[in-house]
Amino acid sequence: MEKKKVMAVASIGGHWIQLLRIARPMEEKYEMVYVSNHPKCATMVEGQKFYQTADFNRSNAWKLIPSFFKAVRLLWREKPDAIITTGAAPGLVFLLVGKLFGKKTIWIDSIANAEQLSASGRIASRFASRTYTQWEDLANDRIFYSGNILGTLNP
Repeated sequence: MEKKKVMAVASIGGHWIQLLRIARPMEEKYEMVYVSNHPKCATMVEGQKFYQTADFNRSNAWKLIPSFFKAVRLLWREKPDAIITTGAAPGLVFLLVGKLFGKKTIWIDSIANAEQLSASGRIASRFASRTYTQWEDLANDRIFYSGNILGTLNP
């Protein structure tokens, strides 16, 4: 039986580190495809497929357009069963395209967002198959809490 394929997307930095803590153990059960906005991230997932995408944020939102088309190309080529991301904006674009392709989409908001979901997380919660927070206080009927990647934390 062929392994299901998961595309894991995150921006470099804390988003990427959090994604790796979640996705690396998944490599035993799933075929993983990694996407980030910095080529350095490829060295952290050697032996796995890696693609680079453009980075953008509110101040250079026009880069959303090439990122959207890159996501379309990569999802068409790789045909993942699911897309998972810890953010930021590039991950949101991949989730949106994944949703348009009928894929399962999972947003895991960064642990740094202890007071409220990130702006991208709030958008993702409107269309993602599942949205998770790493803070129990932020969970509700649409946003789920299943723990955090660092273990027990005392706020």
